[in-house]
Amino acid sequence: MKALHAAHAGKTLALSLSFGLLATAPSHAATAPTGEWNFVASLNDKPIGEHRFNVTGSGDERRVVGEANFDVRFIGISAYRYQHKVVEKWRGNCLTDLVSKTDDDGKIMRVRTQTEGDGSSGSEGLMVFADNATGLPVPGCVMSFAYWNPALQTQTRLLNAQTGKPEKVQITRVGSGEIDVRGQSTMATRWRITGATNPIDVWYSAAGDWIGLDSTVDGGRKLSYRLK
Repeated sequence: MKALHAAHAGKTLALSLSFGLLATAPSHAATAPTGEWNFVASLNDKPIGEHRFNVTGSGDERRVVGEANFDVRFIGISAYRYQHKVVEKWRGNCLTDLVSKTDDDGKIMRVRTQTEGDGSSGSEGLMVFADNATGLPVPGCVMSFAYWNPALQTQTRLLNAQTGKPEKVQITRVGSGEIDVRGQSTMATRWRITGATNPIDVWYSAAGDWIGLDSTVDGGRKLSYRLK
């Protein structure tokens, strides 16, 4: 399952929901937002759990805690479980540290990083260790699948918080539409991430706040996040 991070059903239920190109975001771009995002996750419009993000910090430093807990049930019996937790540290729009643990229906995966250089700017890059494997160098300023940060929209690669692999992506604005948020029809702008396993549509309010997400997963099912 891919962690939506930080984060799909079957092997692609939670998105992250996470190669050699340098990221395009400068390390000292506009200050990233802080706050709390709590989403209901649904599969074909049936709730299967929640994915929560808490972003704190001051100046250009941020600490992010993301937690997902999904339980897909069939006639009352649990058919698939997924749990994912990630803790990230950021300087500007550059990831400086990441530790994650994922339980993908009994398969445990762990990822941790080590900052390259002295870590003073966040743009030196990371050494990524997944399941105690030999470290993978990820050069330059890199972001994870940080949907909460509008700087995501300019990226050409994103670090998958579940697998520890950098993924080439293309992120484009594909129009506007209405989605249901907290029981109300809300006008939103849709940005599409392609290049990962399945395209991911991320919805932002007129104020630029992240309010929803849609993707198609195994069997043609629709995975959706809507802000609580």
